[in-house]
Amino acid sequence: MGSWDVAGIWRLGMEKRLVGMVKLKVPYMKIAISTDNGQVAAHFGRCPEYTIVEIEKGAVTSKEVIPNPGHQPGFLPQFLHEKGVNCIIAGGMGPRAQEMFVERGIQTVVGVSGSVEEVIEKILVGKLEGGESLCTHPNERGGS
Repeated sequence: MGSWDVAGIWRLGMEKRLVGMVKLKVPYMKIAISTDNGQVAAHFGRCPEYTIVEIEKGAVTSKEVIPNPGHQPGFLPQFLHEKGVNCIIAGGMGPRAQEMFVERGIQTVVGVSGSVEEVIEKILVGKLEGGESLCTHPNERGGS
């Protein structure tokens, strides 16, 4: 398993995605969490909503839930980039979607489950762990 240190130490897993421990060491982050009824959704692109969390100096400064504007190849990476998001947390995401986020300077963490509140707390204390994507993609050519 690889690890992820927001301060700049990036180690990639076997499928070129960020996995492992997420350590909050930057003064500001804007995170989008795939959300379904208060839980981290298994599929980033097909979740009903996103929880957008801003963290500054180790504390949550804002949190809002926005509806998923639609799952079309390439749309969500651009949409979230325009909102200033610099990190994505999801249960799963296809490899092409992950590439599209990385192209826009947005890091992805997959393999996360549990309540959104638990995930936020784990980020704040540096104990969030990513892992294998929790969703499957029979057609890996598409993207979020």
